[in-house]
Amino acid sequence: MLALVFLCRMSDCRLYAYQEEVVQRALRGENTIIWLPTGAGKTRAAVYVAEKHLETRPQGKVVVLVNMIHLVDQHYSKEFAPALASSYKVVAVSGVSIEKDFFGKVLRDSDVVICTGQLLHNALVSTEEEKRVELSEISLLIVDECHHTQKKMVYNQIMMDYMQKKMLGEETLPQILGLTASPGVAGEKSLDKAVLHVLKLCANLDSVIVSAEKSTCELDMKVPRPLRTFDIVEKRPEDPFGDHLKGIMQQIHVFMDPLGDILLREMGTQEYELDVVQLEKEGVKDYNRVLQQCAVHLRKYNDALLINDTLRMRDALMFLMEFYYTKMTAIIDDTDRFLVELFEENQGELQTLAKDLRYENPKMAKLEETLLRLFSPSVESRAILFSKTRRSTRCLNDWVLDSESLQKAGVKPAFVTGTASMTQSDQQYIIKKFRQGEVNLLIATSVAEEGLDIPECNLVVRYGLLTNEIAQQQATGRARAKDSQYSLVAQRDGPEVRREHLNIYLEELTTKAIAEVQQMDPQQFRAKLAELQSEAVFCSRTAQSKRKNGLHPASSVQLLCLNCLAPVARGSDIQLVEDKHYVNVNPDFKEKYNIGQQLVLDRTFEDWEFGGMITCNNGSCRKAWGHEVLYKKVALLPNVAVKHFALETPDGRTTVKKWKDIPFAVDDFSFTEYCQIHHPGLVD
Repeated sequence: MLALVFLCRMSDCRLYAYQEEVVQRALRGENTIIWLPTGAGKTRAAVYVAEKHLETRPQGKVVVLVNMIHLVDQHYSKEFAPALASSYKVVAVSGVSIEKDFFGKVLRDSDVVICTGQLLHNALVSTEEEKRVELSEISLLIVDECHHTQKKMVYNQIMMDYMQKKMLGEETLPQILGLTASPGVAGEKSLDKAVLHVLKLCANLDSVIVSAEKSTCELDMKVPRPLRTFDIVEKRPEDPFGDHLKGIMQQIHVFMDPLGDILLREMGTQEYELDVVQLEKEGVKDYNRVLQQCAVHLRKYNDALLINDTLRMRDALMFLMEFYYTKMTAIIDDTDRFLVELFEENQGELQTLAKDLRYENPKMAKLEETLLRLFSPSVESRAILFSKTRRSTRCLNDWVLDSESLQKAGVKPAFVTGTASMTQSDQQYIIKKFRQGEVNLLIATSVAEEGLDIPECNLVVRYGLLTNEIAQQQATGRARAKDSQYSLVAQRDGPEVRREHLNIYLEELTTKAIAEVQQMDPQQFRAKLAELQSEAVFCSRTAQSKRKNGLHPASSVQLLCLNCLAPVARGSDIQLVEDKHYVNVNPDFKEKYNIGQQLVLDRTFEDWEFGGMITCNNGSCRKAWGHEVLYKKVALLPNVAVKHFALETPDGRTTVKKWKDIPFAVDDFSFTEYCQIHHPGLVD
């Protein structure tokens, strides 16, 4: 039996010896990263640190950052509120709560605030008094899943603000407490580079990294590792459906010949997808719409091959049918006509093949067998099935409902995906049903890998996934019940199996790298952190300068519809609202698009109302561009995504996925100036 070391004064919060060990430096006020495995109680340790911090800092303010919205309520209701709410004001703020619109006031009136990193970042850059927050107002900043403090992620943006203030000599900065089960090594395979990755994480959080070194036996007893199994299936003996898709793709290759300098690799692989993405860019750059559009269609066929490799043939066919349904009424030229007619000519044969059960995917049978090892009408079980895409989670959910054997075994599935395709309230509803047992098989994308608190989960299955060592560790940690199992369902010698073995090695390398960092001379460690922090601040300032100045004048850059390549706007038409929404302020732009279905969200915004989706109105193009927004009940503006456009620059044509990568500077939107021009009666 494990010894309970001590009791939190204001709750039933008890720390184990290994938890007491890892909080000591944080209790002394040092910036600390706590590294413990999933299920070991990192959050409970953080609650204890927060409590002791508030006891010794009468004016203390604790902010707890999470990286997913459903974790806001989980941390509030299961950890911080039960332990602290009787003596301190504890508040949870998320994107669906009205408190977000006066975040600054909420922080100043509270002792503990739990929110997403994005909400705090928005408050730090806000110019509105009710929303704005200064880092100096926070005395303890707890960063959950702190391994996300890297590159351009929001945690790192917050810490970059911290770092710049630190280098300017500001002393009233918060103490940092990071929590992670999986620091990772960023795919590095050598110990030296793995150590450097861990040092960069420590530098980004300005922290030491601590782990249980004296109480490992207790930790191993408290957090047993699940049994890892490889459920291997042999290669599909025949795949006429996939072969037929490849035949269609080969006809497209012939149609767009020559390919130029690009060599297309094996169809039905991630490498082929990278090749056709590059091919599309080359088509845009070379003013070659044949090449560009063929690349778009080839990518869809390759996606269908990947679906066919993971799911059912009918799922792959339905994916293509949905794509071509939109294309049949958006034919612009002979290239579109060829591609649409090519699919129509082959659709009947594909439908026939998709119905032939002799050629169904053997991986699905192995997945069914794996689930049936756990589920039966007489046994209460709970499992998470991780899959790669939103579509695959829906298809797997339908497959479970269609499976007679799984239904007889009492499997009750539901799927959960990210907020791009699922409302936050729906997410929370499904996760709640899973916790309560109304759902016993949660089919999820990576949204459920981190932080989901389900101790009873006794099976985790990874299916059709190629991910890094962090995602694998996080998924493994979801299996918390006694005698739980972790299964990889994959083809023999396939890429998933090879990646799984690599991740196991990288997990071991992470442990070695952290041990190396912990054994460094303290003075040498601090010097290395200072060096890395100086480099990071310099790079950040350089990037900010480039974004501010741009490579080209905004007026010299044209935006072209990515589908029909018609010029529709200039870079100087684009302005940035509240540091997050890119809108076109040129009133003539409204002549370039049609307004369609109303965008519906499950949350409200203080200054924003969302309007209809907008699409290109050049002939039959209908390319989606974004949606209209009504700002402050006055300014009706088209909010556009740059990924739907090609950029005509003085250096030629190019494409980018995100606005942060554009080669020109964007001015900030001024509501006052907009009203002076378009609504002068509203301005004094």
